[in-house]
Amino acid sequence: MRNTAKFTTAVLAAGALTFALSACGSDKGSSSASSDYSGPLVVAASPTPHAEILDYVKDHLAKKAGLDLEVKEFTDYVTPNTATEDGSVGANYFQNQPYLDDFNKKNGTHIVPVVTVHLEPLGLYSHKVKSADALKSGATVAVPNDSVNEARALKLLAANGLITLKSGVGNEATPADITKNPKKLKFKELEAAQTPRSLDDVDAAVINGNYAISSGLKPAKDALVLESATNNPYGNFLAVKKGNEKDPRVKKLAKLLTSPEVKKFIEDKYAGSVIPSF
Repeated sequence: MRNTAKFTTAVLAAGALTFALSACGSDKGSSSASSDYSGPLVVAASPTPHAEILDYVKDHLAKKAGLDLEVKEFTDYVTPNTATEDGSVGANYFQNQPYLDDFNKKNGTHIVPVVTVHLEPLGLYSHKVKSADALKSGATVAVPNDSVNEARALKLLAANGLITLKSGVGNEATPADITKNPKKLKFKELEAAQTPRSLDDVDAAVINGNYAISSGLKPAKDALVLESATNNPYGNFLAVKKGNEKDPRVKKLAKLLTSPEVKKFIEDKYAGSVIPSF
């Protein structure tokens, strides 16, 4: 039986407030990490596929490895990092390097990657057209509103000829950086978790892989266009607060998450919609 805690919006907000208060009340640098490595390792994760992968490890591999693992599900992209920073959880598993770099810079957090596990290709989806070329002039496309995933979405559209971006634009690209837009596409910026729900209201939406899967979409089958896995910098990894990389529980989990058993689980369960990165 799964032993996974799910968090409501109210609890998430409370967690964010707790982080803010603890940060304000600290008179020392927040980069120091806890040296108490006893008890279960609590890992914050997005429900799909991260928590599912962790649950597989918990149910099939952890006991033999001597790891007591607890999984807590979060549906946003903020609280897992703030909870890791303030010590509410020991690690998290939901994000990629460009997102983490941006988050640390903007929030003064000290989260670091431990091991990359998988890639969730970002995709363009629609309930109204069967191909990207079929989008009509003036069509509205929903994109994630956080800076990294919005830039990633725009790069996906550019890679497939729908728009052209300013030369050299990086992970902070916005619609203002579009230099050519032959279809005169309009962009609706939404929280990443809301993009699947927008499909009936917009002509198409760029959706993160985890949210696509959890909403019943199959990226490898349903996406009009999908990110390539080749040289892709958006692999998702296990992360901890700086200093906790030496936690023996974290080391055990990192080894299990990159085991042949987990690779087979990912390949069998997600059929190309989630791709092992090891």
